[in-house]
Amino acid sequence: MKQPRKRGIRLLQRLVPYLVTAAIFLFIFRRIPLERLMSALGEADVGVFLALMIPNSVIYFCWDTLVLTCVIRWFHGPIRYRDMLPARAASYVVAMFNTNLARGALAAYLSRRVRAPFLQLGSTVIFLVLTEYTHLLGWATAGMVLGYERIPEKLFWVPPAVAVFWLFFLLYARAGLSPWTVVRRIIGLGSSSIAGGPREWSLFRTFKIAPVARYLQIVLLRAPMFFASLCFHYVAAGAFGIHIPFLALLTFLPVIFMLAALPITVAHLGTTQVAWIFFFGDYADEPRLLAFSLAAHATFMTTRAALGLCFTAKAYRDLTGPESTPETGSI
Repeated sequence: MKQPRKRGIRLLQRLVPYLVTAAIFLFIFRRIPLERLMSALGEADVGVFLALMIPNSVIYFCWDTLVLTCVIRWFHGPIRYRDMLPARAASYVVAMFNTNLARGALAAYLSRRVRAPFLQLGSTVIFLVLTEYTHLLGWATAGMVLGYERIPEKLFWVPPAVAVFWLFFLLYARAGLSPWTVVRRIIGLGSSSIAGGPREWSLFRTFKIAPVARYLQIVLLRAPMFFASLCFHYVAAGAFGIHIPFLALLTFLPVIFMLAALPITVAHLGTTQVAWIFFFGDYADEPRLLAFSLAAHATFMTTRAALGLCFTAKAYRDLTGPESTPETGSI
């Protein structure tokens, strides 16, 4: 009985992203007739749009690989930038189907490439994910401060809440301090942390050894990548007849990127489109926003997949061939 039940749960887990995606688009197309979407797509200046968004995707890929290379060097040893290109590209292909699987595949690839334990590389991948969210929140906070008159007051609670999270997280990661250790001290049960707690797990390694400066460095290192994407989106929206104030885009585009990164839909579809309509509904009609978000998403995913396919053969050889000694160098 247990085996069929487990198989049923696994099957349901695999189906959830497809069901969520289908439900979101059912909701969208009940509000926006398909013919209005097609009309908005037909009115767009496709040439200008692609001339902006394809380079945006390529720049994102190159800079994202640079970020990955720096982080691997910080925590696992020397590695060349060009050796990271297949790893990053192959993860993009897998991410089209399953985001969490892509992160696991990236950790497995890097584990073999730099000869480090898989769970330690998994810790670094999680470090990248959490600092990416923090980086995006930093941009959103900047937009909120600069355009505070148009921002709902409740949103201003988000940055302090995230700051408190990082404060407790870093206290635990760096010094083993946590709410439960403070309580133990107060009631006289000792000051040591609980043996075998998460801080001792391999998946916690990167957070444990990373100096606070590294967290700030990775956030700043990502900044040019997002700013370039922000500018490309700002100009490319005009190709669809959409004119969103730069401060509004600065505030809410990071939030859209964060929602797109959540592994709850297929190929990050659905959540992105709803977010564009929700946050920018005051600046353009819904069919244009839906058309632009779908076109931007499709261009981004297709370009990344094409880049991934260019490196698939190299990634496959790295994974299946004999292990090689990591080579040093800056290129």
